[in-house]
Formats: sequence, structure tokens, C-alpha cells
Amino acid sequence: MQDAAQRLKTLAEQLMGTSLPVRIRAWDGSESGPPNAPALVVRNRRALRHILWKPGELGLARAWVAGDLDVEGDLYEALDALAEFIWERGPQQEGDSKSLLRSLREPQFRAGVRSLAALAAPFLPPAPPPEEMRRHGRLHLHTKGSDRRAISHHYDVGNDFYELVLGPSMVYSCAYWESPEGTLEDAQRDKLELISRKLALKPGMRLLDVGCGWGSMAVHAAREHGVHVVGVTLSQEQAAYARKRIADEGLTDRIEIRVQDYRDVRDGPYDAISSIGMAEHVGAERYLEYAQDLYALLRPGGRLLNHQIARRPQADEAAYSVDEFIDAYVFPDGELAPVGTTVGLLEQAGFEVRDLETIREHYALTLRRWVANLEARWAEGQRLTSPGRARIWRLYMAASALAFERNRIGVNQVLAVRTPEGGASGMPLRARDWR
Repeated sequence: MQDAAQRLKTLAEQLMGTSLPVRIRAWDGSESGPPNAPALVVRNRRALRHILWKPGELGLARAWVAGDLDVEGDLYEALDALAEFIWERGPQQEGDSKSLLRSLREPQFRAGVRSLAALAAPFLPPAPPPEEMRRHGRLHLHTKGSDRRAISHHYDVGNDFYELVLGPSMVYSCAYWESPEGTLEDAQRDKLELISRKLALKPGMRLLDVGCGWGSMAVHAAREHGVHVVGVTLSQEQAAYARKRIADEGLTDRIEIRVQDYRDVRDGPYDAISSIGMAEHVGAERYLEYAQDLYALLRPGGRLLNHQIARRPQADEAAYSVDEFIDAYVFPDGELAPVGTTVGLLEQAGFEVRDLETIREHYALTLRRWVANLEARWAEGQRLTSPGRARIWRLYMAASALAFERNRIGVNQVLAVRTPEGGASGMPLRARDWR
């Protein structure tokens, strides 16, 4: 009888219709596959039960988070190889349930599934890992309550854990690199300064920082440019951290941090608004409302800097669905849109879009540094949150780095102005002279 690894390799190739690009190491110590490739380690039969009871990406994610599935060797190489094998060739490509049903009608495919079920026995459904977001339906997305729960799920996992991953800057968005050899801290400082210059921040101005995180933009703007800042976040842990940081910097007279939904901010007008890595949480149905709210909060002539991840457009935009792993474990209810859609909605809200800078390579570099930070202190990272949560962050950051490098997703800074009726935007004549 074949050992478990060879049986798994044969079944995987039978079900997916292509050669397996990685080695398999099974729970019985057996191995099969290309000798110099990274190894996909199947630690126990429960990994198979996760996949069989929830076929597709979510089943694989559950096995990974539970520690039943792992990678030995270069994680980036393994993910790059498996991306085509799983997501581009599989019977459930892009969540196509009709394609899966067609496959189940094929005798060879059904036989493969039966063989996999026999290998996974006893065939009982394993419980999802505790780190998975528990849902009670998806009918009411992006209400204030659902957004608060989603933000808490992602951000309220321990400030010490985020310090380990992000480093002293505590900036959770892509840095702005002069070269790949630079330091993360310098690149994050340069990003905050770039945003400050695009917004033309000057002493005495009022800045609203939407989704202020741990207060990095607020501190930079107040300390380096003399502005008064209101930062809003839905995360209690972020707010507590930011307030302590601001007190330590002696900036409490210039910065106010609120646990508040951006839809509840009513004390405009502001001279400038920064939204850095927050708009991905807004959702397609609410995006125009988001843009209109920020427009109303700006004074005439005020600027908005919207820093946001974007996806590639699809031939059928109605077929877009949220990535199962990201939705269940990382950013619940998060949605990505093509940059053209974002620009169109900002313009529909009344903004004049004046500049768009695409910096996707910068995010890939940033994510690789975050992964390196986590891997360098792996045992501590697990202790500060949970083994499952640490595994989630390592996987999603490494996979996201590859997605940016392969141009599957991008990130853009859109500079927009609430241009007065007279048309005087206040922008410099020459583009990108942000003074």
C-alpha cells in the first residue's frame, strides 16, 4: 500500500488536474514530490477533514490556522507555486459553485473525493479555529455596529503583538521606500512626511485623521508641522495606545484621539483630511456616503489624501467576491475596488481629483519586512496573541506581498480637493510640488 504522502500527491493531482509543484510530507513521515521544492506538511488527518468539510480556500485556511497544515522551506516560494495550483486551476476557481458541481458529476473526480475521505477518516467535521470570525448572517454589512465588530476583530489583538510586527513606528500601511536597502522606520517616516506635504500642512491648521490607528500620522503632523489633529478609530486598544504615546510626546494640547465612527464626526470644517489604509473597510455600498461625509467635513479649498489598496478590475464586476481567508480571519467585511471606481466616487461626491500616485511595490517591500519581524521573534509573537493568530498574520502578510509583486493588487494615494465654486484649487502649477 502506498504511504500517505504518495497517496495525497496522487489524489491532489487527480482532483486538480495538474502536477503538484511542492513536496508533500505526511503525518506518517513519508514524503513525495519534487525533492528541492518547499514542503507542504500535512501534520495529521484532521487537515484533510477541514478541506473536505469546507472545500476550497476556507478549508485550507482552517487547516493552516489550526496548525494541521504547514510549509517547510521558503514560504514565499511555496505560496507562489500553490497560487496557480489552487486558485487558478481548481474546480472552484473564483468561487464558481457550478464548476464544482460539474466536477462532481465526473466519475474520476468523485472517486478521488471518496479516496480522500477514506484517508481522512474518521469523517467527522472539525470545529473551526477560535480565531475565525463568527457571523450571524451577512444581510447588514457596514452598519456602525458591524464595522465596530470587524475593526475590533482585526485590531484589538494586542498592541504588544503589533509592536513586534510593525516596529517602533506603529504604522500599519505601506512605507515609502527610497531603496529596498533602507530601514522600515525611515521609510515609514518618509511616507508620513509625503502625506503631510501633499496635504500642505502648516502650523495652526486642523487635520482630521480618519482611522488614525496608533496615532503615528497624528503625532508626525502635530510635531513636525504644528497642526491640530483629531484622530478617530473604532479600536479601543488603538485609542489607548495613541493617547499614551501623545502624552509621552507632550502633544496633548494639539491632538485629540476619539473612539468614534467617521460618520459621527460633526465638528468640521477641517483644513485637511488624511485617510490612510482605512477606506478598504468602508464597503462598496457605503463608499459614496464615505466620500460625501469627508467632503462635507472639509473647508472649501481643503485637501483629502486617500491612501487605499485596490484590486484589478474584473470583466464582470458583479462576480467579485471577498477572499474567504481574508474575510474570515483578517479583515472581516473588507472590500477592495479598482482605483478607477474609487476616483469616480470621489468625483461624484464633489471632489476634484488632482493627483494619483501608485506605490504597490512599496507595499510588497513593507510586508516582507513585517514578515521578517514576526519570524525573527516567532515564539514571542505566538505568546503575545495566540499560535493561530500568529500563523494568520504570517500567511496573510506573505501572500499579500506576493499579490502586490505580481500586480494582483495595488495601493494608491489619491489627492483630492474640495475646490471652491470659483475654481481656485490652491494647488501648485507644477504637479508634485507639494509646498
